[in-house]
Amino acid sequence: MSAKSRGTAAESTPRSGMSRSLSFFLYLCCFFAGMFFTNRMWTMPSLDGIERNLDAKFKHETVVSEDHDSYPKKAVVRTDDGLEETSELTNVIEPLDQTILDLERKLAAARAQQEATSTGSPLSGSSKIVRSTSKHKYFMVVGINTSFRSRKRRDSIRATWMPEGETRKKLEKEKGIVLRFVIGHSASPGGILDKAIEAEDMMHGDFLRLEHVEGYHELSGKTKTYFATAVSLWDAEFYVKVDDDIHVNLATLGMILSSHRRKSRVYIGCMKSGPVLAQKGVRYHEPEYWKFGAVGNRYFRHATGQLYAISKDLATYISVNQNLLHKYANEDVSLGSWFIGLDVEHVHDRRFCCGTPPDCEYRAQAGSTCAASFDWRCSGICNSSFRIMEVHERCKEGEDALWSSSF
Repeated sequence: MSAKSRGTAAESTPRSGMSRSLSFFLYLCCFFAGMFFTNRMWTMPSLDGIERNLDAKFKHETVVSEDHDSYPKKAVVRTDDGLEETSELTNVIEPLDQTILDLERKLAAARAQQEATSTGSPLSGSSKIVRSTSKHKYFMVVGINTSFRSRKRRDSIRATWMPEGETRKKLEKEKGIVLRFVIGHSASPGGILDKAIEAEDMMHGDFLRLEHVEGYHELSGKTKTYFATAVSLWDAEFYVKVDDDIHVNLATLGMILSSHRRKSRVYIGCMKSGPVLAQKGVRYHEPEYWKFGAVGNRYFRHATGQLYAISKDLATYISVNQNLLHKYANEDVSLGSWFIGLDVEHVHDRRFCCGTPPDCEYRAQAGSTCAASFDWRCSGICNSSFRIMEVHERCKEGEDALWSSSF
């Protein structure tokens, strides 16, 4: 190799070394510059600050232990010193249950009041006095189911077992027993049928008008509306439904109900289990017979429709859930179906379904006065507007039984 070539190679070596040093220096400068600007734009929050914020936020928070396997549950409060037990909830559960029931009742009353106000319901006409005394406690509300064509039946009841005028008002005040004929309105509100009821109510003042269109095939809906309306107007222990063609002994009815007053959910009547009638055209035909199993099956146990009673909690349940409750063709079946699946005590009392004389006479002589009497073949007293006076004379309780009874 020539001297010139050797000199050229010797000169190129330092230039390459300086170039690498410069590149490394520039890399370091870029790295530190990036770190500098990154720290300026994003700073990690202080853990101490987070802890202080959380402690301040939850300092007074009340929490409930969710240990479902260890009862009673306990309420605890978070403080600066840790978790401190404050109270046991053993005595809180039952009052909460009662509070929920009370709220449901108030909700039902508010709904009924709102509907009556917004729709111009006939409720306001015949229940002004009731609303003014709604804070009073009553023993039982007896709703006598009636229709537009039943004027003679109503008059026969007024002449026998139902007190009238001031005596009826005295019964409400002293015994807590409310008696009303229950009826809705015609398909043409304000027509001649409705005006006749209004005139009769002006004379006697013993009607409860419902926001309901009258019709034989609408009895399930009427029953539902009756209980919902009654529980919103009167704070009673029991709510009773009676047909307008049977005889009732009010004192006996009251004594029977009073023996069950400690039961919060009780359903009292003459329990039966009749056949499900699938054949069209027959009385009491059940269009939804297929829901009850094979043809020829029988209904579940339910109270016969002439007379039955339910406690306040059950009436409230109907009121709150009325839009969800299914209606079968027969109203007594419908009522019984509403309580299936609920913790309800069914009470079968034969005194709710006595026969007309001589049956009710024999029972009275045996010391078991009937609460209700009617003819099974007529599902009421046959030709009741004429015969109820006879039944009353032969099957009635003592003259002073009602006023001397203590419920």
